[in-house]
Amino acid sequence: MAAEDDTSAVRRFVFGDEALPDPDYPIDHVPANERKGLVSISAVLLGFVFFAGTIWAGADVGAAIGFVPMLSAMAVGYAVLGVYVAALCGIAAKMGLTTVLLARYSFGRWGAKFADLLLGGTQVGWFGVTIPLVAIPTAKFLGVNTPLFTTVLVLVWGLLHLATAYFGYDGMEKLSLVAVPVLVIVGLASMGIAVGDAGGLDALLGSSGTGEMTFAAAVTVVIATFISGGTQAPNWARFASDSRVGFWAGLVAFLVGNGFLFLSGAVGGAVYDVTPAGDLYEVLAAQGLAAVGLIALILNIWTTNDNAAYAFGVAGSEAFEFDRKRPFVLAGGTVGILLALVGAGNLLVPWLRTLGNYVPPLGGVIIADFLLCWRLAVPRMDDVAFTDVRWTAIIAYAVGSLAAVLTAGQVVPGVAAPAVLPGPLGAAVNGLVAGFLAQVLAYYLLEQQGLLPGHDVAAGAERL
Repeated sequence: MAAEDDTSAVRRFVFGDEALPDPDYPIDHVPANERKGLVSISAVLLGFVFFAGTIWAGADVGAAIGFVPMLSAMAVGYAVLGVYVAALCGIAAKMGLTTVLLARYSFGRWGAKFADLLLGGTQVGWFGVTIPLVAIPTAKFLGVNTPLFTTVLVLVWGLLHLATAYFGYDGMEKLSLVAVPVLVIVGLASMGIAVGDAGGLDALLGSSGTGEMTFAAAVTVVIATFISGGTQAPNWARFASDSRVGFWAGLVAFLVGNGFLFLSGAVGGAVYDVTPAGDLYEVLAAQGLAAVGLIALILNIWTTNDNAAYAFGVAGSEAFEFDRKRPFVLAGGTVGILLALVGAGNLLVPWLRTLGNYVPPLGGVIIADFLLCWRLAVPRMDDVAFTDVRWTAIIAYAVGSLAAVLTAGQVVPGVAAPAVLPGPLGAAVNGLVAGFLAQVLAYYLLEQQGLLPGHDVAAGAERL
């Protein structure tokens, strides 16, 4: 009897209450009675975008081109990023579906498995490279910066990051509703102190850059900070009460939220000589607020990494067409923690560059498909007999990825490609736009003409 009870307890931990549906609906439309308002969706998405890498990017751009030009580059870059993510969020809210389920419409039942691998697999890697960003500073703050203690902290923080993802949207919402206001207050206070230490606002605005970066390159950095992560935003925007709430929540998070974080990094980087430049924890430590900085860093990383764990959970559910995400959250989290333990934290920058080549074209294909091919008259999944592979989207994605590679000049870090395409807004945007245009052309020239297969939609299907 004891053994059976133990087995039941383990099963409940892994699968939850199997008598009830998964409250996050990983392979179905989110029902109307589970939808959330603007505050809830915005809080979760803001928690997602509040990431230390954006702060470092702000410091790098400000140091390279000067503070005032940095503001212009930030305005242009985040306008592009905000509109892209907001469009995806609006589509997701209308459909009530995750990014990988949207990909099933665009790529087909088996074609979507590629999206599962791309989005879920990259988020497992993201989870692994991000844990050390909080574990190492925690060890330094506590004065026990030994390999053994850092390893223990990697395990502790990895498990904590998994915990909120394990409890799904509700867990992430509760954390974000606490973390986001704290991070905003700390960021504003830190910038206020920094302006005073710089000698006033005029002194800060008068700071010049080194000239090591062009304006176009600066805009590229701004967009690249979160364009790959933004493609995952539908995983949470699908809970929005309607498409307008989803759209505005995405715009607030990725335009205003990301811009705020980027600006705080630029201010800190301009005033304090810390490593990494502009780092929130190091800047606050320089201001005599090391404990506050550590708390801010913990919340900053936690609210991003639990979203990564959630993303690979729902991707796993779609890949195996299994109606529960928890097993995949736990499995992916275990792999991510192991990656962190073997030193994946050193691969953050190469990882971001790789994501920038291959994730945005997927978003471009999905946006084009839903806006210009389906024209937002999209049937429920139950009314669609999905073709195995929708070749129009596969072709479009390949075109988009090729455009990104030929702009970036690399296939993956260490494997060069000819950089033959101009990229004033960067490889990610080139890949996104190329994928978008190729999807529209392939659909109307090939699928609509009967040359390539599409889905079969039931007569009288309900359109969302």
